[in-house]
Amino acid sequence: MPYTIEEHKHRFSAWAAGRAASANGCRFSVQKAKKILEEADLNQLLADPNKLPSPQDTDTEHKKWRNRVIEEAKKLDLTFTHGVAAKLINIYLKAGFVCGGHHDHPNVKALHPPIDRVLLATLIAKDFGGKQQVWQEARDIGWTHFNSKDYETVIINIRNSMPNQALWEVEQYWPGYL
Repeated sequence: MPYTIEEHKHRFSAWAAGRAASANGCRFSVQKAKKILEEADLNQLLADPNKLPSPQDTDTEHKKWRNRVIEEAKKLDLTFTHGVAAKLINIYLKAGFVCGGHHDHPNVKALHPPIDRVLLATLIAKDFGGKQQVWQEARDIGWTHFNSKDYETVIINIRNSMPNQALWEVEQYWPGYL
C-alpha cells in the first residue's frame, strides 16, 4: 500500500490533535486519538474540503462528530466530554485544512476553532465582542468539562463576535505559541 499525502496529513493531524486534546483528567495517547478519529470516520474528510459540511450545516454535523468521538472513546475506556471531543476534532481539522492551505474555502471558514483556557483568558482580557462574562463563565467551567451546551455557547458567541470572518481567525487571540 503506497504512502500517500492523505495518509501523511492524517497522521500529522491525528498527532497534533492527540497531543492538544489530552489534558489533566483525560489523558490518552496519540495512538488512541488516531484510532478514535479513524473509528469516527473523521479521517475520511481530510482528502477534500468539499467533503466537509456546508457552512450552514457545520454546527449540526459537529455535534454528530462529537457524539461519535465520545462513543469511540468509551470503547477505549476513556471518558470524553464534549469539550475534549471538540478539541480533538478541531485541532485535527485545523491541521488538515486551515493549515493545509484550504483556509479560504467556505466549508473550512465555518470549521470550529480549538477552545482552551489560554484562548478564553485572552478573550476575557480583550473583552472580545463585548462578551467578557460569556468568556469568564466558559473559562470557569473549563474546556475539559464542557457539555454540549457549554461548548455550543462558546462557538455561537465567537461567531456572533466576528461576523463575516472565518472562525479560525479568532485564534489571533491565542498566545499559546509564545
